[in-house]
Amino acid sequence: MRVDTFDFDLPEENIALRPVTPRDSARMLLINQTPGEISDCVVSNLAEYLKPGDALVFNDTRVIPAQLEGVRRRGDTVAKIGATLHMRLEADRWLAFVRGAKKLKVGEKVEFGTDILNAIVENKGEGGEVELRFDRSGPDLDLALVEVGYIPLPPYIALKRAEDERDHVDYQTIYAREDGAVAAPTAGLHFTDELFAKLDARGISRHFVTLHVGAGTFLPVKVDDTDDHKMHHEVGHVSAETAKRLNRVRENCGRIVCVGTTSLRLLESSVDEQRRFHPWEGSTDIFITPGYEFRATDALMTNFHLPKSTLFMLVSAFAGTDTMRRAYDHAIESGYRFYSYGDSSLLFPGRN
Repeated sequence: MRVDTFDFDLPEENIALRPVTPRDSARMLLINQTPGEISDCVVSNLAEYLKPGDALVFNDTRVIPAQLEGVRRRGDTVAKIGATLHMRLEADRWLAFVRGAKKLKVGEKVEFGTDILNAIVENKGEGGEVELRFDRSGPDLDLALVEVGYIPLPPYIALKRAEDERDHVDYQTIYAREDGAVAAPTAGLHFTDELFAKLDARGISRHFVTLHVGAGTFLPVKVDDTDDHKMHHEVGHVSAETAKRLNRVRENCGRIVCVGTTSLRLLESSVDEQRRFHPWEGSTDIFITPGYEFRATDALMTNFHLPKSTLFMLVSAFAGTDTMRRAYDHAIESGYRFYSYGDSSLLFPGRN
């Protein structure tokens, strides 16, 4: 399938640089509740569009300060290096997308901070990916990252303003608990304690899985055909207890509602052909495009995504390509706010 099928024009003014306050006052576009129809609502009324017995599935990953600025010294020559960690390999090793990777050789040292954290270049891959082995390990490395690192805001925000203290709160879900993400599961940023109370009162259960979102989520699709795209890997797990509870929801005719594409991708990796969930742990590179048969997901809450992105392909697969084109046209014309700090949508399955 051609990638330009998923292209659209987005005005700069539709890109959100800050979230709304309170979080659940964001707008929400309801898509396919009645087949082919779209309508406007707000996140705080989410419970009205779900049924007692439905289950919301959240990604409880927590964003770490994975954006690093450092230097490489070679004699009297000093080169600036920027690194965004995106996948932890071992207690002291990370894969990173590096700005200035061409300046590095395998075996060279990169200094981050002033005598705080150093790393050796273990390997170099394609597209600026570098394997770094740090001189600290485990919790000691995590503490050093807090000291020298920055919250890795998405490029469409970082190019327009610097990260600040507000982002340390704004760019985390209120239920984040598993350190490891370098990008927030942004659909979950809309939730508040007040919204949770409404969902509880409605009889809608909450379940948590973990998928550590990588910086690859921001990488553009650079090929012309989706068959040629190599999807990034992300690490996560679904516990045995969560799998058991979600199977019970299905048995009782409840719907599985994924909060975010990361929750969806993880659940679709953990379900079998009979639509039963299983405990799961590992790395997933599942790439969902129109024609995919969804087994795990009955509805999806998600933000508005980039043109020609794998995430816009995913929502088109779920709700229907034509429907999503109309929905995004309506969202742009109506002033919906796009991307990480933007508004939300609630999708029900459609046809392509």
